[in-house]
Amino acid sequence: MKEMELVKWPFLKQTWGIEFERSEGSYLYTKDGRKILDAAGGAIVSNIGYGREEVADTIAKAVKNNSYILPPFLTPEREALLDELREHWLPPHLTRIHLSSGGSEANESAVKLAIQYQSSRGKAEKNIILTRNLSYHGTTLNMSGISGHVARKRGLESYVPKPTTIETPYPLRCPIGSFHPEAKEYYLDNLRKTLKKIGPENIAALLMEPINGSSGGAITPPDGYWIEAQEILRENDILLIADEVMTGFGRVGSDFASNLYGLEPDILIAGKGMGGGYAAIGGTYSTDKIADSIQAAGYEVMFHTFAALPQSCAASAEVLRILREENLCERVNPLGDQILQKLNSEIGQHPNIAEIRGKGLLIGIEIVEDKSSLTPFDESEKITSRIMQQGLEEGVFLYPGGTGEYRDIICIGPAFTIGDDEVDLIVKATKAALTTVTQN
Repeated sequence: MKEMELVKWPFLKQTWGIEFERSEGSYLYTKDGRKILDAAGGAIVSNIGYGREEVADTIAKAVKNNSYILPPFLTPEREALLDELREHWLPPHLTRIHLSSGGSEANESAVKLAIQYQSSRGKAEKNIILTRNLSYHGTTLNMSGISGHVARKRGLESYVPKPTTIETPYPLRCPIGSFHPEAKEYYLDNLRKTLKKIGPENIAALLMEPINGSSGGAITPPDGYWIEAQEILRENDILLIADEVMTGFGRVGSDFASNLYGLEPDILIAGKGMGGGYAAIGGTYSTDKIADSIQAAGYEVMFHTFAALPQSCAASAEVLRILREENLCERVNPLGDQILQKLNSEIGQHPNIAEIRGKGLLIGIEIVEDKSSLTPFDESEKITSRIMQQGLEEGVFLYPGGTGEYRDIICIGPAFTIGDDEVDLIVKATKAALTTVTQN
């Protein structure tokens, strides 16, 4: 009997087949001696780059001082993070902070807060969380179910909750025409019709990404959409929850993507850039109004065991301090514009490129089989995965995006510390990978 091959990692055997020994700056170093530029910051996480000694020293100090303290208790590490967030990053109306171990937990917490808030007001029937048909909010069963990401709930459909969705504003693929001048009104009308069909008296909140992350590849809505959508929600007593796990803390050229659209979300979620890859941490931020109502009703807001871990808080506070004091967020828009300009110059007219889009250092490239009809490649061709793997051969890691239903998407989201050489390498490798895969 043939001996079975041992699969060390991950749980399912993958074709990527790379073992990394270390990382430094914006580069990953393989066991076999290769140097690969991380053009995606991992999963659009890294912002200050890898291997910063001051962050490592801060973590070591925190571990020695407080390796574990129950989350509700205050420690110096937690206090430092809370002060950093409130004094330098959070919108003034978001005064309450609930910490968790990552974006999925933070999104779960936000949904629980919204439903508890409505119940605390005597409106327990307002328990539906609206999401969007193209979206991603996490890997837990609940978040997988209500996300608009087909691929990540395959095999779970019989168990996870069924989402109640509105259409994601998607200018390229607007049903009334690509980049149609009436696209904003089309999508706002879809929101109004959905509220009328379900009944606003049954809806607790809309959970949304102001700019789609990797699921859609940096899709931005038509001008004016979000500010009008928020007004519609307010008129119907529905909360707005902004999922900024990927877009928060400078990634899109502003502290939060909500700021770009003049939004004041009732609840905001962040992760990824909050720790820059140095810590497992996420945040759910809300208002006094919501917190006070929940408390007055006698409800609990339960903590996660490893939420607000002192070393994670210390790491996050240090990452955010570095972002701020080194003015790294001010580099985001110029770098993003440089990458977009060069990508459009090199591959913008490629017959398989539907759109190159993005804000700041969150950039998406949508690849299709037929540009005129926007017909995608068959999913079995695994175009995204093949481009990602070819990119590695070219010395660059590109992040695979899309939802299975919406494909193929390549995402670019490097650390804010890259320079001209890295920009050139990203563009060169992307062009080479795209050309190699689409011609074979």
